[in-house]
Amino acid sequence: MEFLPMSAMLLLLSIGMAYGGEADVLRVEVNLTGENIYHFDVTVLHKDEGWKHYANQWDVVAPDTTVLGTRTLYHPHVNEQPFTRSLSGVKIPTGIDRVTIRAHDSVYEYGGKVVTVELPR
Repeated sequence: MEFLPMSAMLLLLSIGMAYGGEADVLRVEVNLTGENIYHFDVTVLHKDEGWKHYANQWDVVAPDTTVLGTRTLYHPHVNEQPFTRSLSGVKIPTGIDRVTIRAHDSVYEYGGKVVTVELPR
């Protein structure tokens, strides 16, 4: 079995960490705007590389994993990191008191950091 020298391994690790990776949710602000209707401001961090690898959506997810809303991101944000986008009119069924926000990217899909927030009433 042949092993790489430590310097080569460190170089490969640093190259892998420098590109894309998974999309992370950094911050969520949520406001009640009507009866069980919410507005979300979500901040996402992702090392967008262009059209082949970028954060392309984030979701509002119920505790039972039902997707309650999706904000599609239609273009890369290479020079705008982190970035914040909004989604209004998300209807949350009665009885749900918290939701999780997860981000998605065009290569790794889901898997980055998520944020769970309590819903204002």
